Amino acid sequence: MIRTLQASIGKRFRALLCGDPSGDPPWLGAVAAGEGPGFFSPDEAPWIVHSDMATLVGGIRALLLQALHPGSLAGVRNHSRYKNDPLGRLAGTIQWLTVTTFAAQESLEREAARVRGMHGKVRGQYRDARGDMREYDASDPHLLLWVHIAFMESFLRCHQTYSQTPIPGGADAYIRLWAKSVQPLGLSTAPRSESEMLAAIETYDNELTVSAETQEVLLWLRKPPLPWVAGLFYRLLYQAAYLTLPERYQKMIGMSVWPSWLIVPITVFFLKFLRIAIGPENPIQDAALARLARGNA
Repeated sequence: MIRTLQASIGKRFRALLCGDPSGDPPWLGAVAAGEGPGFFSPDEAPWIVHSDMATLVGGIRALLLQALHPGSLAGVRNHSRYKNDPLGRLAGTIQWLTVTTFAAQESLEREAARVRGMHGKVRGQYRDARGDMREYDASDPHLLLWVHIAFMESFLRCHQTYSQTPIPGGADAYIRLWAKSVQPLGLSTAPRSESEMLAAIETYDNELTVSAETQEVLLWLRKPPLPWVAGLFYRLLYQAAYLTLPERYQKMIGMSVWPSWLIVPITVFFLKFLRIAIGPENPIQDAALARLARGNA
């Protein structure tokens, strides 16, 4: 009975994230295909971090951080379906993260080509922090680096805060290895250590701002149109994500933050409970491990 209940909850959970009622992610085949290794092995930092439930918090935090740059914000507002199909946009992001982390080389190349094709269409103008008009292009290494850092730093900080699973090699290993993920997208200047990552983030501080457009997206991120049960839990995950932002960014956003003594233990407990509730089945990792086993046979 417990396994049946877990299977049902797990199916609904995966269906919410991937947008497929079956609960099987559409990119499952890409992870299962082939026999060779991908960028990372099961004992390396990116695999460990991205298979953890703390990524649920990290994904929200990454979107909050990205929204502070008016260039990346313009790309989201003008070229994504985040308002009309928020779960569809979420699924697209999860697809890239999942395939890049767990798939074999040939699937990685196809996924990178898909993302490069999407980036080629994302261009236009935005008003920068000083009020000047600038051109933006999702393939621009400067903007691409900001998006990469926002994701990487967010997943790292949320794992450090809300997961009890050690990161093999620590933060430096995660940052150095995850830099491989953006090389197929044309970015070769990604940080290779925590100190390099922190230094890179600081170089963007004078470009970040909270405008009326930013407030619109931040409000949407705070209260997205989710099913009521998912929305209830999302509120906790949102606060958990916001709590881990540097204080200077919290001041820019201007939203009150719940106390860490309350949020951290509740979030840790909820993520553990969710992991138990959905059960041991993990189609993506199972497919990746089966592929690696075929390659070693």
